[in-house]
Amino acid sequence: MIEDPDVASVAGLMAVPARAEILLALMHGQSRPAGELARFAGLSPQAATAHLKKLVSGGLLTLVPSGRHRYYRLASPEVAQAIEALMPLARSARSLPYPKPAQPLQKARSCYDHVAGQLGVAMTDALVRKGYLIENERDYRVTTSGASWFCDLGVNIQPDPRSRRAFTRKCLDWSERRYHLGGVLGAAMLETFLDAGWLARSSSHRRALRITHAGQTELWRHLEIEWR
Repeated sequence: MIEDPDVASVAGLMAVPARAEILLALMHGQSRPAGELARFAGLSPQAATAHLKKLVSGGLLTLVPSGRHRYYRLASPEVAQAIEALMPLARSARSLPYPKPAQPLQKARSCYDHVAGQLGVAMTDALVRKGYLIENERDYRVTTSGASWFCDLGVNIQPDPRSRRAFTRKCLDWSERRYHLGGVLGAAMLETFLDAGWLARSSSHRRALRITHAGQTELWRHLEIEWR
């Protein structure tokens, strides 16, 4: 007999507000030391350590030793996807108003390691409209013209045979309530755009992304996305 996954234990780990703050602080895909995470969550170092141990033992975080320092990051993209999927439910449960379009996180942000928000949805729509991606029920398929386009931009479209992660994935955007491109290809696009200087990480919020002047020009040239 196959037992159902233990959803309750995972939900219980996320249900503690301090742990939820720690998880949200790591949603940009980078590693952070325990001291920084303690400050984000408003915890003492001792309390933060206790929560971090539970999140690691529960499979939600991974400990990354570096010399004498200890860093923490989300254990997998699937953890970030689960948190992102909960956000629309959290907004509904608390009867919060939808954020205004001018708010940085709704305009452009990182969802773990790919682009989300209005920009992420606009980019995905443009890729489908131009015939570079074909939308399926759960993911996207890269077309022949799409493969050429991604290669011309320097985006790596060769999936790693050792990776179990989906190459493309439809990720439901919590603020737009529509899908954006996730998976290995979504991560490769964000990395390429950051390296090219089209996008930059915001100094005002750890997950917000900023579209540079060069990025505005190139997004219009390549995808006909007009961004102000």
